[in-house]
Amino acid sequence: MEVWPPLLVVILTLGVVSLCGGLEAVAENMTVAQLLPMSSYHRGLATYNAKNFGAEGNGTNDDSKALMAAWKAACGASGTVTLLIPPGTYYIGPTQFHGPCKASAITFLLQGTLKAATDLKRFGNDWIEFGWVKDLTVAGQNDAIINGQGAASWPFNKCPIQKDCKVLPTSVLFVHNQNTVVRDITSVNSKFFHIAVLQNKNMKMINIQINAPENSPNTDGIHIERSTGVVISDTRISTGDDCISIGQGSDNIDIARVHCGPGHGMSVGSLGRYVGEGDVTRVHVRDMTFEGTMNGVRIKTWENSPTKSLAAHMVFENMIMKDVQNPIIIDQRYCPYYDCEHKHVSGVTLKDITFKNIKGTSSMPVAVLLRCGVPCQGVVLQDVDLKYMGEGGSSSKCENAMATYVGYQHPEPCA
Repeated sequence: MEVWPPLLVVILTLGVVSLCGGLEAVAENMTVAQLLPMSSYHRGLATYNAKNFGAEGNGTNDDSKALMAAWKAACGASGTVTLLIPPGTYYIGPTQFHGPCKASAITFLLQGTLKAATDLKRFGNDWIEFGWVKDLTVAGQNDAIINGQGAASWPFNKCPIQKDCKVLPTSVLFVHNQNTVVRDITSVNSKFFHIAVLQNKNMKMINIQINAPENSPNTDGIHIERSTGVVISDTRISTGDDCISIGQGSDNIDIARVHCGPGHGMSVGSLGRYVGEGDVTRVHVRDMTFEGTMNGVRIKTWENSPTKSLAAHMVFENMIMKDVQNPIIIDQRYCPYYDCEHKHVSGVTLKDITFKNIKGTSSMPVAVLLRCGVPCQGVVLQDVDLKYMGEGGSSSKCENAMATYVGYQHPEPCA
């Protein structure tokens, strides 16, 4: 991802459904389901069907208010509850699913398609928000799809060429949640990011499918920022920017068994652009396949950082590269714009970074690029085998890297 400005988050205060008052007249033999209007009750779990709150699911009428009304009822109920979005196509504009909730655990179960409005005037920084919720599960069934309808908006995205640009809306933002599971969801054609994870604790994303054209701008698959304890596994991402990007202030990130391509690869960063950025620590990325991507595993930081920070304790291992332009890259001179000033080195210190068992093919001669600002500390390359099929074979290029090499090395290490 080329640009990630501070988010403007609007807090929507949700009411709590009250079952108090007026119940004295209810017959003693009424079931719990009858006491919960517009819901069903089975196996001890309350289920709220969005269609009972006015959602039509016909792909044309705006279902935003109906879905938020259903969420408000489910969020305000006691115990473990489910908000069911049954089969259908639900056309919605900006929609907030906010807590805190009275429910001890809540499942947002999508069985149909959520389709975004295309009028950008309706949007702020995101389309769908899940925020301030504990023990949230967002799950899909029946090939559930979140369709950002981004193609109509991509021509208005100036961020790839303009430093201070207007950011288009992210499809799904998770903000200030704890103990979240997201699984079996497909996101297609986001206007900007597909999924953004901001200030979350303990989050698992499993079997996520993300698709957008290779030329779709800034359509990062999953972006993580200021979050801790995030796990991504068994996922496939094809998009126009980073498949996964890890932003500032993130700690204890575990990524496994992800297929990336097309796209810009797996990135830590960009880091060091804004004042007061947090450190990025304890990142473990393993068992990934990159196919036809711009980069494989990449760490990117800006020069001229306004404040100092640390990116440390990272392991990238067991990677397969298939025709990747830059399979292994550290770039501390990152700047996607033509008018960057190269006055000062990056303020981000890189420390204890291991690239291990990385194999495959490079589409460019330089298969390993280690471009550090202040010398990187503790960079290790172990068992690297990257071939360039063109004339001259693959090569390495280093600057202030001071790397340690272990085991088999192809291309040859920097002199």
